Amino acid sequence: MPDLSEQVVDLAKRGGREPVVAQTLRSATAATLSYIAALWLTNVSAPLLAPLTALLVVQVTLFATITSGIRRVTSVVVGVVVAAGFSAIVGLSWWSLGLLILCALTVGHLVRVSEFVPEVAISAMLVLGVAQVAETAWDRVAETLIGAVVGLLFNVIFVPPVWVQSAGEDIEDLAARMRDLLLRLAEQSETQRLSVTRAEQKLDEARQLDQDITTVDASLRQAEESLRLNPRVKEGLLTRIVLRTGLDTLEVCAVILRTMSRSQADIAARRTGEPLVPPEVGPALRDLLANLARAVDSFATLITSQVNEAAEEAEDNLMHELEASRASRERLAQLMLTGVREHPRQWQFHGSILAEADRMLDELDVEKRSLRVMEELDRYSRERRERVRRLRRKARIRVRSSR
Repeated sequence: MPDLSEQVVDLAKRGGREPVVAQTLRSATAATLSYIAALWLTNVSAPLLAPLTALLVVQVTLFATITSGIRRVTSVVVGVVVAAGFSAIVGLSWWSLGLLILCALTVGHLVRVSEFVPEVAISAMLVLGVAQVAETAWDRVAETLIGAVVGLLFNVIFVPPVWVQSAGEDIEDLAARMRDLLLRLAEQSETQRLSVTRAEQKLDEARQLDQDITTVDASLRQAEESLRLNPRVKEGLLTRIVLRTGLDTLEVCAVILRTMSRSQADIAARRTGEPLVPPEVGPALRDLLANLARAVDSFATLITSQVNEAAEEAEDNLMHELEASRASRERLAQLMLTGVREHPRQWQFHGSILAEADRMLDELDVEKRSLRVMEELDRYSRERRERVRRLRRKARIRVRSSR
């Protein structure tokens, strides 16, 4: 069993790769530093509010740290102001406490401090419940400011890592699961006696992809946030758009894959003990699904490639796999057409397989992906120009009203 020192070293190494570990290490360090700073700068014997604020302020990303720090300080200041107003009018009693909490929570929602709304009421109660309101209020504000400033400076000096690589790995893992499911469906297409249980298992795996996409989406949102206001990043907007549009495409492909699995499960239930497709059609269907599996894998590699040469190679691989998939699709269509003439009751399943394959090929198309990225860049530019125009209009209105 490894000793404690080895475990600590391993934890530190993982900090650069795992957001939870990084957050734990950074929060503990910032909280300790804020406590030391509060001891130096205030007369409070145990300024625990400073490390508490640092714990709440320090986030995995710099953008989240700045926004949470502003909201945290605002909530405490507002709570102190509300308590100071109450202390000048009424003392502490059961009815004044209830009224204070009601007013503090209402004001907290009005100033939009989000998750720190309860902190407005907490600060107001703590300040109102002491004899020396003014001194306590100042100490509470000072500790909060120290904790927020230390937490902010900590993340400015020790810039949080960019979580693009972690999000890219999650996207690649998702694509790998989709690829593996497509390959298993390809193997299943040549099974002489298709089991209903096996077909339903594949359908359950396809449904599980929805939860996987939710997890990857959360990881990608964190990566997108880590790109904002981060001095390490040069092309943050393009990276965000490429990853986001890529995940959207994989999400559509997951829906298509679930439909394919549903179709195979339905056929298996209707034809117990029979092959999914006629023997002469099975190899062509297997080739199509296998090519689609490799295309999905190549697509994930393309959208997660950060180096130009790697991206070009991934794009070439994707185009090759898409061409192979289209050729397999045409061969399968010809074989299915002949089979439908001999067995008319199979036309619905055959048609759905071809339709879903066409949809997936369309989603993975390289030109469509490039067009989507350009559209998102244009949309962002328009929104940014519109925000600038609105700010200028507001500034002109304020200047005119002040005259």
